[in-house]
Amino acid sequence: MNLPRALIAEDEPLLAAGLRADLAALWPDLRVVASVGDGASAVAQALALQPDVCFLDIRMPGSTGLEAAQALAEDWPDTGSGPAFPLLVFVTAYDQYALQAFEAQAVDYLVKPLDRQRLAACVLRLQARLAERARPEASASVSVSAAAHDTAPKADPGLQHTLAQLRALLGGAAPAPGPRLEVVQAQVGNLVHMVPVRDVLYFEAADKYVRVITAEREHLIRMSLRELLPQLDPQVFWQVHRGTVVQARCIAMARREESGKVTLTLHGRPDKLTASRLYAHLFKGM
Repeated sequence: MNLPRALIAEDEPLLAAGLRADLAALWPDLRVVASVGDGASAVAQALALQPDVCFLDIRMPGSTGLEAAQALAEDWPDTGSGPAFPLLVFVTAYDQYALQAFEAQAVDYLVKPLDRQRLAACVLRLQARLAERARPEASASVSVSAAAHDTAPKADPGLQHTLAQLRALLGGAAPAPGPRLEVVQAQVGNLVHMVPVRDVLYFEAADKYVRVITAEREHLIRMSLRELLPQLDPQVFWQVHRGTVVQARCIAMARREESGKVTLTLHGRPDKLTASRLYAHLFKGM
């Protein structure tokens, strides 16, 4: 029997060490396969090691625990016979995030400073969830008999449940909308190009910049997509990936892939954009 494995993402070394020690006492069979201090490393290590449980600090350098969970959900291997998506536990010093996690029925959340009794209850819930996943293949015989009639890969129900959780969490944690942006000012040397927002087909994150794509050309602006999003009308500009926001009227067609992702074709453009599994629900017939 494979022992359960966990990843800890916490930027405060003492807190990470304390969580690891408490888990060792409360759950001796659990193997902590990685302990990292930022969101990007959490995603990279989780994708590489494919743990059963991820403890994600909400506030970390670079990206938040929610953003790390979002990236992990978008990049997790296509689940036919692959590994199940990890159970997520959010760790926070901020009660509002804990409340959001609870209301969205996340597997669990922990509030700093960590309480040993609270962690013990969390461990019991995680063990129950993992045991439920590992139940004898009662469903296997059903899926085998159904295979003759349906050859399409089955979506991982755990991942689908997590996607629904993350949509609720990300929506609840979204910054308050600011004044709507009317013109993008893109500087190139001594020139500042005034680009009406209505002419933008899509925005795409590129390191510390955002690419601004119009029908005629591409611009770069020195700001993050996180800063830009509150200035855009969400009814007009749809986020379809953690790094892509597209003007809805510019989308000509959406094709759902077997992986759960959606490929977008734009009006009069060769560009093909990908809507991740997290945002695929936006594209359904009326």
